[in-house]
Amino acid sequence: MFERENVGLEPQVWEVGALCRAISDALQARFNPVAVRGEISGFSRAASGHCYFSIKDPQGQIRCAMFKRAASMMDFSPRDGELVEVRGRLGVYEARGDLQLVVESMQRAGQGALFEQFLRLKAKLEAEGLFDAGRKRDLPVFPRAIGVVTSPGAAAWHDVMTALRRRVPHIPVVMIPALVQGAQAPASIVRALETLYARSGDVPAKDGVPPVDVILLVRGGGSIEDLWSFNDEQVARTIVRSPVPLVSGVGHETDFTIADFCADLRAPTPTAAAELVAQPREVWLGALALMQERLSEAVERQLDRSAQRLDMAARQISRPSNHIARQRLALMRQAQSLRESAQQQLHRDDKRLEQWSATLPRMLERSLGRLDQRLAHAATRLELLNPQHVLARGYSLLSDAKGRTVTSVKQAPPGTALSAAVSDGVLDVVVTPPRLL
Repeated sequence: MFERENVGLEPQVWEVGALCRAISDALQARFNPVAVRGEISGFSRAASGHCYFSIKDPQGQIRCAMFKRAASMMDFSPRDGELVEVRGRLGVYEARGDLQLVVESMQRAGQGALFEQFLRLKAKLEAEGLFDAGRKRDLPVFPRAIGVVTSPGAAAWHDVMTALRRRVPHIPVVMIPALVQGAQAPASIVRALETLYARSGDVPAKDGVPPVDVILLVRGGGSIEDLWSFNDEQVARTIVRSPVPLVSGVGHETDFTIADFCADLRAPTPTAAAELVAQPREVWLGALALMQERLSEAVERQLDRSAQRLDMAARQISRPSNHIARQRLALMRQAQSLRESAQQQLHRDDKRLEQWSATLPRMLERSLGRLDQRLAHAATRLELLNPQHVLARGYSLLSDAKGRTVTSVKQAPPGTALSAAVSDGVLDVVVTPPRLL
């Protein structure tokens, strides 16, 4: 009797697949399309391009699948722990009987409102001319010191210093710490920049460190919320007031902030920012070697011109050959000394690299100046030996018909025809009987 009364209450027997499809249809009709907000967990991207992960909060989680076409339309790279909003269709993955959300789009949570603020501020500052290319400055080729604003505990600071120590260990780095995330970060960044500005440009050295010639504003990657401090209007206006070129290296290559548009140059990463202001030491050594070669060539050309002047002076005096030989030997020794001095400068310790590049041109200029003075003095002494000056004082130079100089009455008996060279010409004379002095 009991069994007959409960026959109509027995549940329907389902095939497993049919039950899964029925549940999926019910979910489709009740919830889809659906939007879910939660934290990413277990994100992975398969070789096919499909993405698999879970969306969770403290009360539960849902398995998600995002196929290649939808994944290719994302403008960021999802990471575990990131808060996102996804839109898609809820269903059942029949192969496992799991509840599954097929995601059709994803964005960082709150990104819409923040992005609208970003666009409004960007349009405002752009209209004021803060982004104009005409106000952007070239980076210094050889900065005296490099300023850095970032968090001292961040990976960005480690990456920047690693690059600078490797490429330009001789250039001082002035680091001013600042908060780079959170409500207090914008004011902290402004204070740090203002502190660096006081040590930049044409100001005296402080604590033995020369003035800062370029500034790096850097931070590692993160969500739009993490980077929001660099979209602050006061930070943007402070960047524009920088007295020296400023490089923004905020986030990853795909991240853009208002600071990037205000800076003189945007770098895709903090490491790239450091590399932009730090040419490798080998490049500078090569440039100095080329400079040394060109200076040596200039010295040799100057010596050749000086030797030519000596040769011209030699043709104007009677017997300057010994003096000219000494001058030429001195010039050769001077040239050799200059070449050796320049070569020694190239191989000095790296710590004197900057001093060497600053003092070498002045040293060569002084050496050439002293050489010119010596040449001028030599020319003056040679000029004093010119017989023409003696003739101008009333003396004459006697020579016989064979061109031999007559210095004694014994060389010219009476009746001898002689030539008398005076200051402005030559007289033909005949010797009369001599008068004894």
